[in-house]
Amino acid sequence: DVLDPERLIQCPLVKHHLIRARRFPYHLVKCKESNPEIAKKLATCPFNARHLVPQADLSDHIMKCSDKAFVEQDVVSRSCEPPQEQLNNGSTWQAPPCAEDWETELLEGSESTFVW
Repeated sequence: DVLDPERLIQCPLVKHHLIRARRFPYHLVKCKESNPEIAKKLATCPFNARHLVPQADLSDHIMKCSDKAFVEQDVVSRSCEPPQEQLNNGSTWQAPPCAEDWETELLEGSESTFVW
C-alpha cells in the first residue's frame, strides 16, 4: 500500500538503505549531507521532492512521474474556480475616510525630523 507509513522505500543515494516511508524525507536530508558527491549527480523531481533521479534521466522521469497527475489536476481545478474579484462583487464594505494628507504635510515642510 503506497499510503502505508511503515512500508520500506529504497534510498536513491545509497541503494542498501531501506527507510520507512514516514521517515523518508528526514533520511533524504541527512543522506544528502553525508553523501554530497552522490547528491551532486542527482536531480530533484519538480512534482515530488522525494524523487531523486540521475540528472541525465530527469526529463524522462518528468514525463513518466506519477505525481505529475496530481499537479495537473490541481491546475485544472484552480482554472475552473471563479476569479477572486467575482467572489467579492457582493461586498458592500467601504474603507473609512482618511484624515491624513501626506502631500499637504510635505508642502508645509514640517520642521520636526523623524527619529527612529
